[in-house]
Amino acid sequence: MAYRNPTPTVDIIIELVDRPSRPIILIERKNPPLGWALPGGFVDYGESVETAAIREAQEETGLEVELVKQFHVYSDPNRDPRQHTLSVVFVATATGEPQAGDDAQHFQIFDLWQLPQNLCFDHDRILRDYRRDRDYGIPPQL
Repeated sequence: MAYRNPTPTVDIIIELVDRPSRPIILIERKNPPLGWALPGGFVDYGESVETAAIREAQEETGLEVELVKQFHVYSDPNRDPRQHTLSVVFVATATGEPQAGDDAQHFQIFDLWQLPQNLCFDHDRILRDYRRDRDYGIPPQL
């Protein structure tokens, strides 16, 4: 019998701590599904989720990040239209100027109260949960 399991991924909420409002970076995806997304991607075989998060952040933004905490895991089977994935989401900090790379067509720096409408996957939910946690200390609901 062949088993079908969700594919592990990581997403990284990168706070730019050298700016007053601690804005975050979103990338505009080059490949479908198109739209704005948190930096992130698939965990490679033999790689920890922490290592994958640091690697994906560097590949997509050009920034060296410091992981601050594991935020939450999102695993709705419909979160990614391509396949069933689960994402371990990290909060990280960085300084400097990002550069779009890898799967990123462009990047943009956003304050949490001015996010774009066309977010990919379930990143609108992730960022809503993150804002409630950061601003009001309300953790994500299970």
